Amino acid sequence: MRLSAVFSLIFLSVPAMAQNVSWVTSSDGDFWKKEKSLKLTSKAAHTPVLTVAPDASGHHLKHWGTTFNELDWDAFAVLSRDEQDQLMFNLFSPDGDLRFTRGRIGMNCNDYGRSWFSCDEVAGDFELRHFNIDRDKTSIIPLIRAAQKYNPGLTFWTSPWSPPSWMKINGDYPVVSSRYNNADPRKDYLLFGSVQDIDEDEMKFLGERAGKFPRRLATQDYFIQDPRYLQAYADYFCKFVDAYGEQGVPIDMVIYQNEPYSYTPYPGCAWTAEGTVRFNRDYLAPTLKKKNPGVKLYLGTFNTNRQDHVERILSDSLLRDNIEGIAFQWEGREILPAIRAQYPEYSYICSESECGNGNMDWKAGEHTFFLIGDNIGKGCDEWYNWNFLLPKRGRSQWGWEQNALVELDPQTRTVRYTPEYYAVKHFTNLIGQGAEILGYDYNGENRTSVLVAKNPDGKYVAVAGNFSDTPRPVTVEIAGKYLNVTLPSHSFNTFTTAR
Repeated sequence: MRLSAVFSLIFLSVPAMAQNVSWVTSSDGDFWKKEKSLKLTSKAAHTPVLTVAPDASGHHLKHWGTTFNELDWDAFAVLSRDEQDQLMFNLFSPDGDLRFTRGRIGMNCNDYGRSWFSCDEVAGDFELRHFNIDRDKTSIIPLIRAAQKYNPGLTFWTSPWSPPSWMKINGDYPVVSSRYNNADPRKDYLLFGSVQDIDEDEMKFLGERAGKFPRRLATQDYFIQDPRYLQAYADYFCKFVDAYGEQGVPIDMVIYQNEPYSYTPYPGCAWTAEGTVRFNRDYLAPTLKKKNPGVKLYLGTFNTNRQDHVERILSDSLLRDNIEGIAFQWEGREILPAIRAQYPEYSYICSESECGNGNMDWKAGEHTFFLIGDNIGKGCDEWYNWNFLLPKRGRSQWGWEQNALVELDPQTRTVRYTPEYYAVKHFTNLIGQGAEILGYDYNGENRTSVLVAKNPDGKYVAVAGNFSDTPRPVTVEIAGKYLNVTLPSHSFNTFTTAR
């Protein structure tokens, strides 16, 4: 049965008149379907789930982005040149599907690298004489250049997963030992003081984890808290920015650590609140100002919902004076509104999408669709995808299976654009840079979400999802006018008004 929808939009100061609205919808196996134009009418069919006043204001969207990883490059290298060009056009061209304008780069190896490496594994090299990005030149930088072909204006930011192994108290790249690494299990007690408290399952990225995350915080910093090490590491960031700049890759923002609250068998580093403040305030911030004054310092990536811990870090006024933004991902989303309310002067970003479990199915697409709206609707002005291209199941070298926007079949060397790709497209294709995010609503009982934005050209965009098994009628009031629509079950929808 074809479902119909009617919009109503009437200015109070002028006679009622119809206005066209375009509608695109996606369901499992039937993506980006353009429905016939709708007409806006003057009556609300239901109590509005969201009201956007004529003079409403909000935060402005700066960037949609993605991450450049080694395993993405390995999958990319399997494709023909024509397929590579088509993929990069779709992801990065201003006329493509996703229209990404910014990229994230892992400094040193991350969990979607082939194997551990850093830019300087020579122990005691405080002068960083052996620093180099040779490994990056074989994978990450070529992948970036393929994207720059379709968007030369791409900008970038970076964060490490682990410092060089010799800068850590355990002398190795992971935080804890595992069957997937060669770390010494006798050192696992360093994390909490007791090996018995370590729960490997807690760190598996399988969606929402109930309760506080992590259940227990690290009792000491895994980065050696010695001034020689701290200063060398601050210098390391600057050398990385400079080296990438020489390759034509402009990095204009850094974050000291990816997920300091994931105590991982893959590259990672646990930090305490005191260590976080010390390194950022006393070493990284002043070194950036001296050597790379145009590079911004953001704090994060906060992947914890322990609000008191994040507040303890932010209570340091000198640290706050030296940062320009804060990054949240995973459980950090739960405390984002509270932190943003306390510190509205900063920019906020969602630094990583949740990575799924390798299924790359419609359910994963729905989860990503919800998370994009929830992060942007609650105050983030940038959003970043994790992997954009992986082989089937997306298995990392450390045993994780994760999702990507595009799935490669290694046997047939063909790609499939996954439901998550279209979940992203429903936002990024029609909500442009500079758009003002005006309203957001999520109804957990009905399992529907609605986000309203206004593009710089004056057009309103409403992005709505229905994650339930039945069609859902929804009314949204926009500038004294109404959107009445019945959302198909399990669907992504984007509505754009005429100017």
